[in-house]
Amino acid sequence: MAGTRPEASLDGKIIIVTGAGMGMGKTHAQLLAERGAHVVVQDIQKEKAEETAQAIAKAGGKARVMACDISDTASVAREFAAVEKDLGRVDVLVNNAGIHNRRAIEQVTVEDFEKMFDVHVKGTFFATKAVIPGMKARKSGKIINVSSAWGMVGNPTDSHYCGAKAALLGVTKSWAKEYAPWNITVNAIAPGMVLTEMTKQNRSAAELKDYCDRLIPLGRMGEPVEFSYSVAFLASSESDFITGQVISASGGEFIVGF
Repeated sequence: MAGTRPEASLDGKIIIVTGAGMGMGKTHAQLLAERGAHVVVQDIQKEKAEETAQAIAKAGGKARVMACDISDTASVAREFAAVEKDLGRVDVLVNNAGIHNRRAIEQVTVEDFEKMFDVHVKGTFFATKAVIPGMKARKSGKIINVSSAWGMVGNPTDSHYCGAKAALLGVTKSWAKEYAPWNITVNAIAPGMVLTEMTKQNRSAAELKDYCDRLIPLGRMGEPVEFSYSVAFLASSESDFITGQVISASGGEFIVGF
């Protein structure tokens, strides 16, 4: 009954967060662990994944490291199966792993294009494929895809990135309909400008200030944890009746739809 349940926690939930060695992924993993989840920290860089796991443990949380290339389907299948075997199940998958290299289409090589889609789209697709059988068997599960506001509206010199992020919105809506009969919800978050290491590498401080002043009504970029709150909500029981949706936290920069 509404109003009779305490704030939903994530106690006991087994949650895999891909690309959790740094940036938003690290912040997602830390917040989810803080709220009681046992977090599996996936990253291609083992030392970065270990740093995140150690930070979680130091704060009193539970974490396990998964070091693999999310675009390597064989590794993903093997590592995800090991998690299911050792921990018993996967309750939530956060498909966060991503890369970003701003280039005009004339500068994008075949290798650039393939890598972008391998990480964002193939990685998300086959990571999800790895957890779906267990979720269907238990008739319970949550998939959270990390897209981008630019996947909805586009951005100059970013077409291969925007295309990959747009693809995530398509699979989100498709999977939401496909897996609803098994009580599996599938949603996405589409962040606007986020103040991460990746953002700082791609834009100068002057560019970032100008961007905020001109384009973001709230006048600043979002901190990673402000997007992690959306992830935590979608991972919790409070979102059980939400599926096939896209949450875009962007400070008012992107206001789309009806």
